[in-house]
This record gives sequence, structure tokens and C-alpha cells, in this order.
Amino acid sequence: MDLQARLGQHLRSLIGPRDPYLNSGRHSLAQQYLRTELGRWGPVTSQGFCAQTLASNRLPSHLPNHLQGAGPSREYFNWQTLSPGTRPELAPVIVGAHYDTVPGSPGADDNASGLAIMLTLAELMTLQPPRRSIHWVAFDLEEYGLVGSKTCAQSWRRAGRKIHLMLSLEMLGYFSSAPESQQYPIKALGRIYPSRGNFTALIGNGLTLPAMINLQRKLARSGAPCCWLPVVNKGKFIPATRRSDHAPFWDAGYPAILVTDTADLRNPHYHSASDQIETLDIAAMAKVTQGLAMGLRSL
Repeated sequence: MDLQARLGQHLRSLIGPRDPYLNSGRHSLAQQYLRTELGRWGPVTSQGFCAQTLASNRLPSHLPNHLQGAGPSREYFNWQTLSPGTRPELAPVIVGAHYDTVPGSPGADDNASGLAIMLTLAELMTLQPPRRSIHWVAFDLEEYGLVGSKTCAQSWRRAGRKIHLMLSLEMLGYFSSAPESQQYPIKALGRIYPSRGNFTALIGNGLTLPAMINLQRKLARSGAPCCWLPVVNKGKFIPATRRSDHAPFWDAGYPAILVTDTADLRNPHYHSASDQIETLDIAAMAKVTQGLAMGLRSL
């Protein structure tokens, strides 16, 4: 499979403002595309949940009341499918990525990049099944308080379902070898980790330490430099480590890893209209995809 071509196809189909309130048309088109692509590898199911507009202070003040959180709830959906593993008795893996954007941003890195890698991985795992079954989940309303992933994690916990590992694919397309292109939420990390933003970061809770070491090795074999960071207390000492769909799984007591290019700690186009496909390094994304595929098959 030509990984770069497949990733490019998904990116071109998904990129465009996908805010569920101000860009509802593109948001719906993204849902349709995800249902179609996930449906190529298995039956697609939806997980519906109701929510009002959250974090409404981020929206323009002139919007109607129902867009300011004062109106009735609306229903939103996570979309998911399952790639059966060769050992169905083993606890499964969840791989997720969110599909909504902030208002006005085309969301190439945030988070069409994560979705493109997820869809490509789903195809690779179907062609060569891993040992563990993998649930592929497209989350909605990440930008409005991680609502979709909270719904998913809490439903698994209430049902008492086991999860071997959850991977959140969040912004995986922006890389830079420029000096001092990588920033960190606390200065101490900058003395330990690279100053050039040309690596993939793995951020996991204590339960994931062996998995992070394994994934780092697989990513390195694919030519994708990688650094990993373990966190304690569900990441609450470094709040920036909780800013994606892995955090609700940490809160529910599951092992979960954020796989990311570190977002605004590196990417100057974060949450802006300039977050376009031209800013992405698709060749680097292909290496990340290949490394993650090797990692998933080794679990």
C-alpha cells in the first residue's frame, strides 16, 4: 500500500472547518466520510449523546441563544467499527481520533491528521489482523470539553469492560527541524527533551510504560523519531498533558496514551485558518503510521 497516497486521500476528503455549530455542513460531510471509510472494514455503529454548546465563551457574542448554550440539547455521535483480532479472548485496544474543529479552522493537523492515520491503520489491520481486536472510534465534541471521549470511556467503565490500551491520535502531521521549534509546558522538560520539533510524542499514565517503550522502538524502526513521557495523578500536575481524548480514559482508570506532534507547543497554525494541508509532512506521517501498525500488531 502507498501510505502517503492513502493518507493524502483521507486528508483531502476531511480538511475543512468542522465545527458542529458554525460549520455544520462540513461537520456532517466529515461524519459521512468517516462512516463510509470505517464501513469498508466492518459494521459501523454510532454512540449518540446529547450536549448543549460547551465553552460558549469561545463563540462570537452575536450568535443566537441556542448557540450560546441556552437552547435545547442536540444529539451528537461517535462513530466506530471493530477489527477482529486473531485472539478475541484478549482484552481489546481502542484507537480514537476526534473529527470536530474549532470555528473557522480547516483542521488539517487538528485533527484530520489523526483521523487519516487512524483510517489507514484500520485498513492495514484488516489486511493483516493483529492478535487483539481493535475498536476504531471517531470522537465528536473534543473541542467542546472532550464530550465524545468522556461518553465512550464512561460507557466502557459502567459496563465493566476491559481495555488493554487506548491510543488517542491527536495532531500528527506537523514536524520541524528548525532550532528551538519545540516548546514545553514546563521548563524542566525542555532540559530533558529535544529542542527541535521533529519527533512524535507519546504521553501515557503509569499503566502504559511498557507499551510506550514498545511503541517508541517500533516508531524508531519505521524511521519516526519518538520521545515518551510518563505522567502521574492522571496528568493533573501538567494540565497540558490532558488536552485530548485520552484524558477521560485516564480518569476512568484505563491505560491510555496520547500520540501527538504536541499541538501548539510546536505548530504555529494551531486553531487558525492557516492549518492547511500544505503545512503537513505527509512523508513523516507515513512513517508514524508504519510504526504504529507494527506496534499494534505486537500488543
